[in-house]
Amino acid sequence: MQQVEQGDRPSMGLLNLNEGDHKYQLTRHAPSEALRPFVKHYWIVSWDLTGLEPYPQHVVPNPCVNLVVERNNTFFFGPSGRKFSYLVSEKGRVFGVKFKPGGFYPFLRVPVSSLYGQPMNVSNILDVTAESLEDRLLGAGDDADKTSYIDQLLCAHLPAEDAQARMVHDIVQQIEQNREMLRVDDLSSYWNMHTRKLQRLFNQYVGIGPKTVIKLYRLQNAAEWMDRGLHCDLIKLSQDLGYHDQSHFIRDFKSIIGSTPEEYLHSKHPHGERRGLIN
Repeated sequence: MQQVEQGDRPSMGLLNLNEGDHKYQLTRHAPSEALRPFVKHYWIVSWDLTGLEPYPQHVVPNPCVNLVVERNNTFFFGPSGRKFSYLVSEKGRVFGVKFKPGGFYPFLRVPVSSLYGQPMNVSNILDVTAESLEDRLLGAGDDADKTSYIDQLLCAHLPAEDAQARMVHDIVQQIEQNREMLRVDDLSSYWNMHTRKLQRLFNQYVGIGPKTVIKLYRLQNAAEWMDRGLHCDLIKLSQDLGYHDQSHFIRDFKSIIGSTPEEYLHSKHPHGERRGLIN
């Protein structure tokens, strides 16, 4: 098993990641070579807050399908367009499989948008029940054995590589890395693809539209930088993210995070303190 390098790791949508480090343990693990066209990584979260206050972990979603293995709540979950929260309490463990953007469609073979707000039973894709998967992945044992097991389970259903899925992954990767990509028209021009075709591809392979994906990545960047104390000047932050209109930035931020950038920054540093990079 290869563990994904942690170091100064990206939050991947986990808000207040440094604070969360004191509440739970998160590790990410690489899949087998055969699964890498489809699976981004495996993730394992464990915690013990017995006798302590529960901790609400807020998450800005990625445009990825996740198989989440949790006691009595094991499903394939499609991507969401808004921040969500998970209450970490008592003692527990969750095992997850994060598929690459577009990487779940070859297993599913119907539009990934069908998962929006509609979790899917694991038995629809894999020859296993949720209960047996929970017993195998959430009990005592070595993480290497657990990731090896899920490798084998997924490889037993390994689909053929899909050229369209690879292209969609490349498009999403460009959105993530190129902050100048703020409009769907920009994306259409770069890829020489009609906007309607782009929308259909994202509906089929990603599950949410390209406009939503663009917003998720930009606002994930913004929140992460504010969490780490790297930006106090919100005008400069919006410009660094590629926004040329401050009101556009504020509107997008509130639609995803649920508060304005100023409100969010104030909640991090209510008395004007500014944190440096901790990790």
